[in-house]
Amino acid sequence: MTVSAKHRSHEQQVDAQIEARRRAMAAFAQAGSTFLADAWERLGAGRTALPVRGPEVGLVMVRGRAGGGGAPFNLGEASVTRASVRLEDRDGAVVGHAMVLGRDPDKAGLAARFDALWQVGDQRERIETEVVAPIEEALAEGDRKRTEETEATRVDFFTMVRGED
Repeated sequence: MTVSAKHRSHEQQVDAQIEARRRAMAAFAQAGSTFLADAWERLGAGRTALPVRGPEVGLVMVRGRAGGGGAPFNLGEASVTRASVRLEDRDGAVVGHAMVLGRDPDKAGLAARFDALWQVGDQRERIETEVVAPIEEALAEGDRKRTEETEATRVDFFTMVRGED
């Protein structure tokens, strides 16, 4: 394998890991705070997470596009809560980050803890199977139910042509 092929392979591995972490962080941010608290009791009990930043409540500007492809415009503001924590591990400290929609500092702190724990190599698989996968399944089920409810109220409009020329 050439040096350039090794470099590309390494870049692909890093990209895959970044995408996996992004997916996990999105799941943590969308989960319910009760679910995260219960999961932390099972998986993170005894671990100390020290606050690095926050939790802090703030606002972000939500942008939209007319028709999905038009010029962007400011739709409005949304409340968000962000947090960063440092989780001590036998290999050193790991920093986790989270930003959640709404004004829930406890949820942001828990999501940041799970982000940090996900980064600990021997914990990642367990977090993926016991936390991320159930969250993603619940979100998919919610999407499926919403789609079914929407389809049930769908009205098909059509135009009938009158016999006049």
